[in-house]
Amino acid sequence: MDVVMLSRLQFAAATMFHFLFVPLTLGLSVLVAYMETRYVRTGDETYLRMTKFWGKLFLINFALGVVTGITLEFQFGTNWSRYSAYVGDVFGSLLAIEASVAFFLESTFIGIWIFGWKKLSKKAHATVMWLVAGAGNVSAIWILLANGWMQHPVGFTIRNGRAELTDFLAVITNKFGILEILHMIPSAFLLAAFFMMGISAWHLLKKQHIDFFTRSFNIGLVVGLVSSIVVAITGDMHAVHVTQTQPAKLAAMESHWETQTRAPIVMFAIPDEENERNAIEIGRLPGALSLLGHHDVNAAVTGLKDIPRDERPPVLPTFVSFRTMVALGTLFPLLTIIGLFLKNRLLESRWYLWVMLFAIPLPYLAIEMGWVLAEVGRQPWIVYGLLKTANAASPVAASQVMASLVGFILVYGLLGIAGFYLIADFAKKGPKPEAAGAEMATS
Repeated sequence: MDVVMLSRLQFAAATMFHFLFVPLTLGLSVLVAYMETRYVRTGDETYLRMTKFWGKLFLINFALGVVTGITLEFQFGTNWSRYSAYVGDVFGSLLAIEASVAFFLESTFIGIWIFGWKKLSKKAHATVMWLVAGAGNVSAIWILLANGWMQHPVGFTIRNGRAELTDFLAVITNKFGILEILHMIPSAFLLAAFFMMGISAWHLLKKQHIDFFTRSFNIGLVVGLVSSIVVAITGDMHAVHVTQTQPAKLAAMESHWETQTRAPIVMFAIPDEENERNAIEIGRLPGALSLLGHHDVNAAVTGLKDIPRDERPPVLPTFVSFRTMVALGTLFPLLTIIGLFLKNRLLESRWYLWVMLFAIPLPYLAIEMGWVLAEVGRQPWIVYGLLKTANAASPVAASQVMASLVGFILVYGLLGIAGFYLIADFAKKGPKPEAAGAEMATS
């Protein structure tokens, strides 16, 4: 493999591993802040124990996210220096704000939250957790705006052989980035909700800490239902915008080869890219793709044959990732709706608790597939329509990237084993049975 492919694999491996921790950090921080607020308002010690239990899981996850995220930004200099030189004036400003403002504040407030239990009043301590949650989600917003610019570049001019920022407001109001935010942040809440419900299901199956985990499950149930609906709505909005800005991605998402009106969606297909067709098609829904992309069943949808071969994304991974994401996105609201009907008899509904326990990995898979769709579906562009990935890599030897790729896989593999062991071990132990209120200041 050449240096470009190796650099892509390395960045993909690091990013996808890092993103096993980011969504849970975003969603669980808000849920922990909510629990602590409930404790402050009601004085109910169960909510304080919930805050401490889920807060500990949040902290373990956050630490792993920080460790795995730091290396990503270094790769823009080590593996993608030509990209950084060409668009750094635009892209770098967004990353600088994320790192120096949002992430700095999040890290600072987390320290205050950890060590401030006996030093701050109840209200002040709960406020700090809201600041942690807010800063973490603002940090994600800047990253998503940066990615949105890569997907649909605006607010720049080409001067002296590089992209220079001319309109910062256009960059931060870029519709592609806004839609990514509206889709990704609720996805993080969805993942956190299923994480909470799955762990709660484990303990309810064992009839441990029933009141504690029933409350936790019900919080996750409401958040999961609302967020799954929001994710579906914003996903539809995103599909319409992708149709307008990245027609090649939409065609690859559906393995759609011929430009036509009343374009169909094929439920299952095996793309044959060499012969520009689908080797197998099952379940054609006439007009459904036109409806998805244009909200008009009679609209024309561009086929892959009308896009130059060297500007088409890889069809199979784009098609499969989209199908997987949509299938799981349909399952999540169904599971939460079922849960609403069973919420008053969870202990008797053991089959449902088992389902929710084994559903913990599904939002992770859905989010990872969403990023595969977003990034692989953008190829061959690293900045859509502006800079191709092949022209963005650093002029380094392939052997160097291969060595660092192997190193990343080994180190991240060990981190993953240690991190998920710590999360699983603490989750299985459950909360401390004694009241924890004595640890907090009473003022």
